[in-house]
Amino acid sequence: MYLFKKNVRRALLLSLAFILLNALAIYFDQYLLNLLPFVLLVLAIAFYHLDWLFFALVFLVPLSVQLKYLVPGLSFALFLPTELLLAGILVLFILKLFNGEKIEKPVLNHPVTLAVLFYLAWMALTSVTSTMPLVSFKYLLAHLWFIVSFYFLAVYIFRKKKNMFRFWWLYIIPFAVVIIYTVSRHVTFGLNKKTVYFAMKPFYNDHTIYGAALAMFIPILVGMAIYYYRKGNLLKNIILWLLTALYTFGVVFSYTRAAWISLAGALAVFFLILVFRIRFGALLGGAVLLAGLFFAFQTQLLIKLEKNKQDSSVDLAKHLQSIPNIASDASNRERINRWHSAIRMFREKPVFGFGPGTYMFQYAPYQKWYEKTIISTNFGTLGNAHSEYIGPLAESGLPGTLSVLAIMILTFFTGMKVYYRSSSFKIKVLALSSLLGLLTYYIHGLMNNFLDTDKISAPFWGFTAIIVALDIYHRKETTSVDAGRQDLTNAGQA
Repeated sequence: MYLFKKNVRRALLLSLAFILLNALAIYFDQYLLNLLPFVLLVLAIAFYHLDWLFFALVFLVPLSVQLKYLVPGLSFALFLPTELLLAGILVLFILKLFNGEKIEKPVLNHPVTLAVLFYLAWMALTSVTSTMPLVSFKYLLAHLWFIVSFYFLAVYIFRKKKNMFRFWWLYIIPFAVVIIYTVSRHVTFGLNKKTVYFAMKPFYNDHTIYGAALAMFIPILVGMAIYYYRKGNLLKNIILWLLTALYTFGVVFSYTRAAWISLAGALAVFFLILVFRIRFGALLGGAVLLAGLFFAFQTQLLIKLEKNKQDSSVDLAKHLQSIPNIASDASNRERINRWHSAIRMFREKPVFGFGPGTYMFQYAPYQKWYEKTIISTNFGTLGNAHSEYIGPLAESGLPGTLSVLAIMILTFFTGMKVYYRSSSFKIKVLALSSLLGLLTYYIHGLMNNFLDTDKISAPFWGFTAIIVALDIYHRKETTSVDAGRQDLTNAGQA
């Protein structure tokens, strides 16, 4: 009783001291002290319930706002509050490692994790050899906190399958609010392409990031709708189909051509898996064959594409027709300019590259006058290489691109293995939905690169973590003699 009274007295004294200090700070127009209770609350949650902090982080990702919208004139990009939470989780993760806690061996030794570790290790090495080390280490730090939170911590949390569904719901619900906000703003201007560039701000900086995120979650929504239909939950089924319609409307009127292509690709693979039960080797072989045919007949293809004169348009049909136009469409031509610049940079530094995150500062001299467009600049100040595959070639050399491909190929292999071996309908839904969601970004990554943003990193690494967690923690549920005969259309309920 005495100790209780003593602790209460201390708490009251500390509270009174904080109130007085905060009042004094406010008197002198200093307001940062107001954040102290929030910081202490976050620390308490992180210490006792790290999973709560993780789920709060996921919920906040679609709602995060870049600091420049709150404080105009800032020269650096920081998303609030997510990147502060990500930094805190990274620090806590490092402290736990120093305290003797270890990543579980099955996770650490998993092929996908090994590929992720190589990806980070090579990024760290090329940050040391970088032409701009400070830029590269900042870039490395950002990727590190994304991967620690949304992959390593997520795999641990996804030991329980219900947490995988929670992860999906906690991104989908706030993102739906952002979509409604975006569409309502867009509708006031007639849903045309010219106004889509700012309709989703301040939550998403660009319509292409917004479109990529929408595309990633449409397979998730469809998978969840099918799952709850089979479970007999009519209310959730209706809600999910309504959300699917909302997300589809959002992606159509995002005017993001790469998102449209990625969804078409995911739909094609869905039918190949579901109807033809195609195996991983056949899919990989097909992808390699298509790439080989492209390089073998690239001259003929380019001549054919140059005959397309349809520019991007406010008309949806014409905008769709403009996808292969490399003759006059400024956006497509500028993308090719960036790719060619990146390839020239790669030829100069094929092993270590110019350093992670340095492309936008270094590509200007590698542009050719005949490839520049009306949106090109002589100083190369308009962003990245527009490719998750070509960008690393310039920044981290050939091993950098190979590390990205290794993560994607091993994740896809693992996802298909889990799907085909599973006798559980729930696990099939979790595996295939995550796989198709990731596939949309694998395809989108041919034309854009957004893994340096929380908006895309959260689902990208989160879906990867779901597949790895299913493979590690739910193997007993993913092995059955008759599993190969079951799919989403006839598997029993979990």
